[in-house]
Amino acid sequence: MKRKRLFCELGPVAYAISTYRQIVKRKIQDLLDKGRFASGRSSELLPVTVWQHTSNMIKRGPGIDPILQQNKAHNIRLACSRIDGLIINPGESFSFWKMVGKTSKRNGFREGRILVNGHLVAGSGGGLCNLANTLHILIMNSPMKITELHHHSDALAPDPEGVRVPYSAGTSVNYNYLDLRFRNDTDNAVQICARCEGDNLVAELRSEKEFPATYRIVEEGHHFRKEEDGRYYRVSKIYRETIDRSTGKVLKRELKWDNRSRVMFDPELIPLSQFEESVQ
Repeated sequence: MKRKRLFCELGPVAYAISTYRQIVKRKIQDLLDKGRFASGRSSELLPVTVWQHTSNMIKRGPGIDPILQQNKAHNIRLACSRIDGLIINPGESFSFWKMVGKTSKRNGFREGRILVNGHLVAGSGGGLCNLANTLHILIMNSPMKITELHHHSDALAPDPEGVRVPYSAGTSVNYNYLDLRFRNDTDNAVQICARCEGDNLVAELRSEKEFPATYRIVEEGHHFRKEEDGRYYRVSKIYRETIDRSTGKVLKRELKWDNRSRVMFDPELIPLSQFEESVQ
């Protein structure tokens, strides 16, 4: 039976109306929310590095527009300048969009790649999912409490040199109703540092003192498969393990993502060894 089309899928005008409605709804929700959002920044670094993650901002390959990639890097640099040094005190929450703001041309953002109804197109502020995903990785390696998270495909481009990094992509943000939010429920202030070095995005989560546990991201059953709809998907299960810092004992193991991501690049670029038939 054919799926009924959503209102937002009826055309550009319908999509714009749906988006505006969601933006207004989120603004009303935030006005009614009594939570405290972090806003203070400091150039002085907190002493402990909880986790650091580096990712390349520029994708290269068949069908990838280099101009949109350069614009993505510009957008990420601009967003980093608004986040870098943010202090999240105990009881405070982080909101990606409250820090970055609206991704309009007036605010300095350029057109990059964005996902609209399952298709990669050009749009203002495109590429910020890369930054959101990097921040998500920091939080996954800390005791912070994720309060809002949205996924998109983590198969937007082939893995570099065939090396698979869990959570290398897959975090979706869209102003302002698809947000990345987390809360600091510890007694320890933390700090987000984000900067660009050449084509690389470098982000750190820092803290006043060490936390009693460390964290490990584990992916199992990773493979690609072709399904009945004729499309290709990346499939895996991604877990987070909580490890006691003093003993090395695994205290907790949580399934964080039962991943089934549509492949958004040429399936011919998928290594044959990574297809379902090769998975034991």
